[in-house]
Amino acid sequence: MTSVEKAGTNATMQTPPVVSPQDWEAARQQLLVKEKAHTRARDALAAERRRMPWMEVGKTYAFEAPSGKASLLDLFQGRKQLILYRAFFEPGVFGWPDHACRGCSMVADQVAHVAHLNARDTTLVFASRAPQADIARLKTRMGWNIPWVTITDSFDADFGVGEWHGTNVFYCDGERIFRTYLIKSRGDEQMGGTWNYLDITPLGRQEPWEDSPAGYPQSPTYKWWNWNDSYAEGAAPDKKWVEVSDAGEKALREKSAQ
Repeated sequence: MTSVEKAGTNATMQTPPVVSPQDWEAARQQLLVKEKAHTRARDALAAERRRMPWMEVGKTYAFEAPSGKASLLDLFQGRKQLILYRAFFEPGVFGWPDHACRGCSMVADQVAHVAHLNARDTTLVFASRAPQADIARLKTRMGWNIPWVTITDSFDADFGVGEWHGTNVFYCDGERIFRTYLIKSRGDEQMGGTWNYLDITPLGRQEPWEDSPAGYPQSPTYKWWNWNDSYAEGAAPDKKWVEVSDAGEKALREKSAQ
């Protein structure tokens, strides 16, 4: 280790050694072995998550949405999967009424464009106990476009997020709703990216490389990806993008093989 003096203090920070480009690359390759193992373990965990048992939701819940009253089924917006994050923005929360909880606000700041989730038959919704007028004001101030509803009953207490933030995942089969997963506490710090959200859903990323139960929907990797303003329901993959992605995937596989 080497020592570097911390600016403005007499303390020193023990930093790693400074090495040549060749030694740096060797160290990176050594760590890469563990990182790839971590990626494979994460994929295996997501595959196990897709096989978790489901719990049917038999109780009726009511929310307030910008358009008026909404049921839990309404929150799916016609899609198969619903990711519902319980955010704390209400009287009694630090920051009220100007801000939501600082931690929940950091989660909201990290949320990727929801169009990519929507393209995988998945809807993301935030839920708090604040009235809709306050939620609309907060979203405008913070620049958030996430669908956000008001909890009006025991939903949060019933689903383990009454006293702490958390993300519940649901699947819709016609009129029947099933709870499939819950992640909270430190697990929520990984949320925000499209891939991390899809990895906690029962259908996953819906790509053929995934280990999913038989009959699960899957479409070719890369081909469904699009600009967030260009997704079209039922549209075939763009031919030019298919060519580009095929060439990129081939080059990547050849490099990996070497």
